[in-house]
Amino acid sequence: MIYQKINGTKINYYFICHRKLWLFVRQMQFENESNPVDEGKFISETTYARKEHEIQLGDAAVLDFFDAQNKVVHEVKKSPKMEEAHLWQLKYYLYYLKKLGVEGVKGKIDYPKQKKTQEVLLAAEDEERIEAMFKAIKAITSREKAPDKIEKKFCRKCAYYEFCWA
Repeated sequence: MIYQKINGTKINYYFICHRKLWLFVRQMQFENESNPVDEGKFISETTYARKEHEIQLGDAAVLDFFDAQNKVVHEVKKSPKMEEAHLWQLKYYLYYLKKLGVEGVKGKIDYPKQKKTQEVLLAAEDEERIEAMFKAIKAITSREKAPDKIEKKFCRKCAYYEFCWA
């Protein structure tokens, strides 16, 4: 059985595609060869040029950047097409910071291309849902066989597309 700590990427992939999550945990990572992923990284790195980017919190979280003065975790995304996955990834970061003893932190998802932001707060019921996600993610990633592929409208732009559909 494969066990790896839960992190923000796994929370994100849990909402996007269980097969992608399963492959990612097994070190089958194709993001380095993906133009959409490169574009997203470029947007994140250049949008808030004066801010420190990619703040590593152990192996469980990488924050795009943190506004310490206002206690706001920013997650920069290319587009709101995967908004639910973005929302829960950021809620996971808020949950993780709370577990580390950092209180009163809020989140903000930034979509610079659309000039859109979304404020994110962590509620008690969100914490319960996140803990349930941990169990679901562990169940998915500990399976012997990959989950079946399910064609979604965004599959063609996925870094795993050729692996799943070629």
